[in-house]
Amino acid sequence: MCGGVEARDAEKSYKVYFPSPKAAIPVLGAGGEDLGWVRWGRRKGEPGASPQGGWAKLETVERGGWEKYKPQRVMGLVQRYMEKDAERTSHWFDMVPGFALECLLVGEGEQQRLYIVTTSPPPEYAWIHDRWPLLGSIA
Repeated sequence: MCGGVEARDAEKSYKVYFPSPKAAIPVLGAGGEDLGWVRWGRRKGEPGASPQGGWAKLETVERGGWEKYKPQRVMGLVQRYMEKDAERTSHWFDMVPGFALECLLVGEGEQQRLYIVTTSPPPEYAWIHDRWPLLGSIA
């Protein structure tokens, strides 16, 4: 379900894990604009009107389940993402060049949050997790 990512800024690379309340991911807007680092999801106990969690199932997005949040489709710019298996072992996957994480951006200002869109895993990785980040082309 993508519990962590590795992303870069101009100076260095950062490993970001969803449980951290400071977790953020660099985002590219639908028009190609750099939106900077946006907070990843909302954790239990954090204020805000956006959904708790950090992921959005593609099937829920497609049937309109996120429309009340007026989401924008954006891309999370990462070099790698991490999935944990049933034994809680981390598995890191390099991002395919020219691709990024498909995400939803909801809210405004300090309440703005990013949610990674998930789908079924590739068959060869179904043993790791039943949800997988959806990748999209940025080329």
